[in-house]
Amino acid sequence: MLRLAGILYSLIATTLAGSAVIAVLTAGYDTLVPILIAAVIGAVVALPVSYFVAREITQS
Repeated sequence: MLRLAGILYSLIATTLAGSAVIAVLTAGYDTLVPILIAAVIGAVVALPVSYFVAREITQS
């Protein structure tokens, strides 16, 4: 399951980090620090999300 979670993380992290960056840019924050914070938050949030998605896939 850990291997599946790692593969899913590469997809989920880019999606969540990209969405967070787009949200920050849409809100008008166009400097480096808010963009980096949003990208890091998206990558960190993707860790448990990918674990739970992998767990659901392997249980079904």
